[in-house]
Amino acid sequence: MSDLQARPPRVLAIANQKGGVGKTTTAINLGTGLAAVGERVLLIDIDPQGNASTGLGLPRSARSSSIYDVLISEAPLSAVTVPSSVPGLDLVPADADLSGVEIELGTQPRRSFRLRNAITGLSSVSSAPSPPYTYILIDCPPSLNLLTVNAMTASDAVLVPLQCEFFALEGLTQLLRTVELVRGSLNPKLEIQGLVLTMYDRRNSLSSQVEQDVRAHFGEKVYKTVIPRNVRVSEAPSFGKPALVYDLNCTGSQAYMRLASELIGRERDRRAAAPAA
Repeated sequence: MSDLQARPPRVLAIANQKGGVGKTTTAINLGTGLAAVGERVLLIDIDPQGNASTGLGLPRSARSSSIYDVLISEAPLSAVTVPSSVPGLDLVPADADLSGVEIELGTQPRRSFRLRNAITGLSSVSSAPSPPYTYILIDCPPSLNLLTVNAMTASDAVLVPLQCEFFALEGLTQLLRTVELVRGSLNPKLEIQGLVLTMYDRRNSLSSQVEQDVRAHFGEKVYKTVIPRNVRVSEAPSFGKPALVYDLNCTGSQAYMRLASELIGRERDRRAAAPAA
């Protein structure tokens, strides 16, 4: 317990500027998987579509406050955080108001640091007992705009869901360029935490070819766990539930549980290799 209390939360932006790659599905189910094994998780939805909020069962009518209030009015994160139906997983919801953030903030100084400041100021959440969060996951929009830049500026690392399709590597190049720009000007510590292959179809030779290409390019950065195409995972959001709650035994849910375990193992190895403070 003392180790958890001393350890600051690990902040991960889940990002890919290409839509339809399983980004939000990964954010929801990875967060659920981490919570299932005892981690304290905060999921920040920073996508104007608000799909992560919907997928965790929070209807739009119940979003009286959101991450919009944090970015525009500098409200504390604790004021807009709500518990999800998953024990150990809290949510900062999003709504369509986020679409105007770039215009509303205009040329305000340090506008790219709004989310980082909010996370730094996060001391406790009324719904969360001690210890504090061990992981903060940020579900980014499918674009490289001010919202994504805020997420990357606030994060320790970026986790990239990558669909097993022909243009996967082409889209990844632009994302990596953005990570380099943010690292050079806003967040020197930012790194790629890993790449997760999603929507893998073992019956399709293209999925296998994409996997080979990605592993050849990025080596150990690519997670061993691969997320398969799975109907039950696709159905779950319409019921306002993570796939792990909707059907724990389906192949997609089991893959996300393995992903959570692999992520925890990677993070444990990273801490062990880090020089003592």
